[in-house]
Amino acid sequence: MARMTAARAAVEILRREGVTDAFGVPGAAINPFYAALKESGGITHTLARHVEGASHMAEGYTRARPGNIGVCVGTSGPAGTDMITGLYSATGDSVPILCVTGQAPTAVLHKEDFQAVDIAAVAGPVTKMAVTVLEAAQVPGVFQQAFHLMRSGRPGPVLIDLPVDVQLTEIEFDPATYAPLPVHKPAASRAQIEKAVAMLNAAARPLIVAGGGVINADASELLVRFAELTGTPVVPTLMGWGAVPDDHELNAGMVGLQTSHRYGNATFLESDFVLGIGNRWANRHTGRLDVYTAGRTFVHVDVEPTQIGRIFAPDYGIASDARAALELFVEVAAKLKARGRLPDRSAWAAAAQERRATLQRRTHFDDVPIKPQRVYEEMNKVFDPETRYVSAIGLSQIAGAQLLHVYRPRHWINCGQAGPLGWTVPAALGVARADPEAQVVALSGDYDFQFMIEELAVGAQHRIPYIHVLLNNAYLGLIRQAQRAFDIDFQVRLEFENVNSPELGVYGVDHVKVAEGLGCKAIRVTEPGDLGAALERARKLAAEFRVPVVVEVILERVTDIAMSVTNDIGDVVEFGELATEPGHAPTSIRTLKT
Repeated sequence: MARMTAARAAVEILRREGVTDAFGVPGAAINPFYAALKESGGITHTLARHVEGASHMAEGYTRARPGNIGVCVGTSGPAGTDMITGLYSATGDSVPILCVTGQAPTAVLHKEDFQAVDIAAVAGPVTKMAVTVLEAAQVPGVFQQAFHLMRSGRPGPVLIDLPVDVQLTEIEFDPATYAPLPVHKPAASRAQIEKAVAMLNAAARPLIVAGGGVINADASELLVRFAELTGTPVVPTLMGWGAVPDDHELNAGMVGLQTSHRYGNATFLESDFVLGIGNRWANRHTGRLDVYTAGRTFVHVDVEPTQIGRIFAPDYGIASDARAALELFVEVAAKLKARGRLPDRSAWAAAAQERRATLQRRTHFDDVPIKPQRVYEEMNKVFDPETRYVSAIGLSQIAGAQLLHVYRPRHWINCGQAGPLGWTVPAALGVARADPEAQVVALSGDYDFQFMIEELAVGAQHRIPYIHVLLNNAYLGLIRQAQRAFDIDFQVRLEFENVNSPELGVYGVDHVKVAEGLGCKAIRVTEPGDLGAALERARKLAAEFRVPVVVEVILERVTDIAMSVTNDIGDVVEFGELATEPGHAPTSIRTLKT
């Protein structure tokens, strides 16, 4: 048997579980693990500037490719607490990441030693497992169990806390004979799928709601095949965006209070049956449940049994991994179609596309300062279907979801349930690290951008290029819009006159100087006619210098983006102008019909 430190055994297991990249910040209590990383080789480490940033890099890395598990590493005490936000974001969106923290020696854990905190207790509510390993011989088993849990059932994060003396203790471990544990995911039975298909067939106006579970299960092609066999229009959720291409004839648009399309909500309100696959009926998607559920029959398929009935009771529930369910859905539907026993849905699908061609929002404006809608129009022109978009939260994300186009799974990478400000920069770096050849485009408002702006230096140091479109209105735009209900505009203004950059007027922070000071390239745009050229130039700069490139767009200060103010998907207020002629929405998927 081979003898090695427990830290070295942990690293060897990481390698054999398929880990090739890690993100983190070293420190005294985790240095034995870092020594093992260096000695073992084979795992590329990206040094973050903030440990929370490392956790979001791990998230972006996982979300970018099927099978990826991002690893973030930090020392004891505040490193672990800093990563809690990343763990929360990962658990909310069913994203497996592994957080490894150092810890004070076992003998002093109860003595309030320097940077000693019960991080397992802190992380417990936002992980599938959080454990402080007190016996070195348990380290291999704990890491093996961690990967089993992260991949099984509903995916999610794990935290392993390693006291420094445990890391240094030698144990018997043979890496050559290590094998991952089998992954367990619930699978639907044929009888369950046949019943669900029979319920779909009995409906006149059915829809499929495709959630992030479809993408997590790498089942998007199966989803499209099933939709095509049955002729059923598909509503992707925000986390499921890209599961069916935006230009597909059965894409009915997104539904919800904020990140929704006019035609998507209109079609949903006409439906009489909804098959939800891998979705969690998020409140920003459903709004008021009495409106959302009225007059509709629901079937819910989800990998987590306790998710079924959590928000509302479906008419039929199936606990199953999305891929396992969709394989059977396709098989059952194909046999029915071959026998001519599937209803003709062509008129219903055509009606959805007719709404798509008539219910559009305007994007083309020549106003100065620039209206945000024009930014997304230009992004649609410049960036091709292979572009991977990364965004977090705020009006920029909401408007982006309303107006951008996504054609592939994992090409809209968004933190859905947690929505932490600052997520976008580090997540984009993780995505770009996972797919170095991809065109990665991040989208932020100015406040999200400022939260973890220091992580741009990570991209400069490690030569991780991506483009960051920064929409600057010097406002907390989403909060300002929400404050309309209270008739206030309070503590949401970010404007000030920067004595070092008077040319900015009241737009405050000089993001161009900050980005350049962190080793990146940056462009500022103030005229709408310059947007396309600026985005093209950003692509060239990213390719030439291999660093993040920031495109800051100076927006009008106040823009109200379409959303419901009554929590009702049938009552979305269109604050902006609607498209009334084709030139108003030149990059829409369907040419506007007037």
